[in-house]
Amino acid sequence: MPQMAPLSWLILFMFFLFIYLLFNISNFYNFKYSSKSDLKNKNILNYNWKW
Repeated sequence: MPQMAPLSWLILFMFFLFIYLLFNISNFYNFKYSSKSDLKNKNILNYNWKW
């Protein structure tokens, strides 16, 4: 029935919007930022290799 087509478009739009937001939120919270104290600690652990 053609009268029901906009409803299915709306459902598809909501579905893809939900997937898009879920993907972006999961990527945002999975990314680990390094703080300045972490960078200082990494510099201390650097070794000067003498070949």
